[in-house]
Amino acid sequence: MEVYQGGRGTVKRGMPDGIELPTEMLWEVLQSGLDEAMRVLGMRVAAEMLQREAEALVGKKGKHDKGRSAYRHGSEPTKIVMGGAKVAIEKPRVRCKDGGEIALQTLGFLQNEDPLNAQILSRLLLGISCRNYQRTTQTGAEKAEAVSKSAVSRRFKAAMKEQAQAFFSRRLDETYPVVLVDGIEIGKMTVIAAMGIRRDGAKRMLGIMEGGTENSTVVKSLFADLVERGLSPEEPRLYIIDGGKALARAIRDTFPKALTQRCQVHKKRNVLDHLPESEKAEVSRQMSMAYLEHEHANALKQLEFLATRLEYRYPSAAASLREGLAETLTVHRLGIGGLLRKTLSSTNPLESANSVCRQVISRAKNIQNGDMARRLAAAGFMEAERHFHRVNGYRDIPVLIAALRRLTSPDDGTIIQVA
Repeated sequence: MEVYQGGRGTVKRGMPDGIELPTEMLWEVLQSGLDEAMRVLGMRVAAEMLQREAEALVGKKGKHDKGRSAYRHGSEPTKIVMGGAKVAIEKPRVRCKDGGEIALQTLGFLQNEDPLNAQILSRLLLGISCRNYQRTTQTGAEKAEAVSKSAVSRRFKAAMKEQAQAFFSRRLDETYPVVLVDGIEIGKMTVIAAMGIRRDGAKRMLGIMEGGTENSTVVKSLFADLVERGLSPEEPRLYIIDGGKALARAIRDTFPKALTQRCQVHKKRNVLDHLPESEKAEVSRQMSMAYLEHEHANALKQLEFLATRLEYRYPSAAASLREGLAETLTVHRLGIGGLLRKTLSSTNPLESANSVCRQVISRAKNIQNGDMARRLAAAGFMEAERHFHRVNGYRDIPVLIAALRRLTSPDDGTIIQVA
């Protein structure tokens, strides 16, 4: 769209089907700012498009056409979707000679509510309340519809349900050599979430399942859903978990070629919880140094020595360190180094998605049931997914895949235990 300084003509570049707008009008509406100008021009273009279609059906006003099959029948008020709301507009009526009303295709396009529902969903997920949504529209709020608290709430719930259905039904036919599994508390429910990392390092939320606790039954239900939607149970894969026994058991029962990596961050936290403040800094340092060792044997030796040293004075800390110790070193056993090993040594990539999910659903105070918890979690994780990047060290994923195949498919057909 162009406006020439001092011009008295019309502007038509960029307008549909050669619609012309006087430059004087453009100058006038621009005085109120670009947003208001876009609203006014949008309404003008919509009205002109409706008139153009009516004219194509019945001809121009004042010109008699004996061969026409339809005629004008005045106009009537209706609503179109614009600027995140429904606004009033006059539409021309066209009728057939036999008396039947002819629907304008342009009006059907302008009344499509999918963009409206998408805007409501997006703005509410970003923290706008139903009560304040009206203030975010650009449509002259006093004349707009679908902006009241109740209307926005209804549309938000419907859009969220539709988005959740898409999330729960999407296929998982790609290769995911890494899967992270962790739980998040939503209201009184625990939602178990699974995130996959593809061969190219891209992250994707695979699925979620709600339950009262993080138990084996809930996790198996989640895994059964993933398999049904295409996740191969026979593919060698690294599963990263926080250390829950229910998770580990469900993984072993569902995926025969699975290797498990226990989160080193969670392990360190669990050990430190059994120590007095005076010991925490030193033990934390020693565990970090052990996990930084490149060779598996050296890392295991340092951690076992630390457990022995702790055993006399702090037996609970020593027992916590020894519990599942081998699984905290699976990435070492696989020979992964550098940035990829650091990425895969903890559940931090999924914890980051959990954090975004919590922020998105933080305004939901009355979570009534598990179905609502699932829909909220799906919306939160899909919002988190919009900001996903490839994991650090993704160029070494082919090394990981080769190591997984070597450890899970040896010549004799048995799985090598990482212990």
